[in-house]
Amino acid sequence: MSEARSPRVRTILRYALTAVVLVAVGWLFWLALAQNWEQVQQADLRPNLLMVVAVVVFAAAVPVSGLLWGVIVTDLAPDARVTARDAVEVHSASWLLKYIPGQVGSLVNKVVWGGRRGISRMVILISFIYENVFLQIVSIVPSLVIIALSVGVGVLAGNVATAIVVGVALVPLIAVLDRRIFRRLLDLATRRLTKQPLPVEYFLPTRRTAALLAGFTVPRIINGVGIVLVAASITAVPATDWLLIGAAYALAGALGILAFFVPSGLGVREAVLFACLVAAGYSAADAVLISLLARLLSTIADAVLALLYALLRILPRKEPTA
Repeated sequence: MSEARSPRVRTILRYALTAVVLVAVGWLFWLALAQNWEQVQQADLRPNLLMVVAVVVFAAAVPVSGLLWGVIVTDLAPDARVTARDAVEVHSASWLLKYIPGQVGSLVNKVVWGGRRGISRMVILISFIYENVFLQIVSIVPSLVIIALSVGVGVLAGNVATAIVVGVALVPLIAVLDRRIFRRLLDLATRRLTKQPLPVEYFLPTRRTAALLAGFTVPRIINGVGIVLVAASITAVPATDWLLIGAAYALAGALGILAFFVPSGLGVREAVLFACLVAAGYSAADAVLISLLARLLSTIADAVLALLYALLRILPRKEPTA
């Protein structure tokens, strides 16, 4: 009976946590807006060119991530024929399934696609793990360093605390670069799912891992450009703040993904971005508006991405030559 109830209990807990997060963030934003209502009324929120460009930029980051994921699959399974179009198409569909909490839909979509191409589920699973680990590392590690160095002296109470944050942030980077350590960690985490040890050949050597990590910084840089455009469409943003705002958005997105019980990090991403912007010296009103507008424009970017996916599905494919 307890085993039968456990899925129901998990579902109830997930919805309860989602409700708590949304209510808490909603209350926080309502207070910020109420206390700064005059400043909010003065903000010009009419659509402008910067917002349009931000939508395009947000949408462009996903195909770039898809191309990098395709490289991982090819590295793990050299016999697999994964074209750039395949990688972008599959990854775009998986990205749009992020609104299912826990990224289950994203993984299942790639596993089903891999099965049709004769690619083992183990390869797809490892590629999915690598992709998410890479994205989390390049989102969290540089962002913590940048934020700590930018606002850490006041917020983190001194250089010692800043050094501790930077040191802790480098731990996962060191772990993933050594495939022996990374394999042992993943083996412990996935043993119940795979029922067998993970093969050594499915783990990338240090040089290749470092190259892919560098590659995965590109979509995060693209997203950083997007959030700077969003902020600039609301308020004046000096060039000295560009790096900090981009890092704050990357960190907010990463923590939103880690909050797997919330669809697409809803509420979590906005709260983290709001806190970082306020710590950086922006008013509460501007921080709220930037956070909410970023969510709106990134959602519109997902709609653009859906159109791209539909276009890729409709356009005829070139038949491989003998």
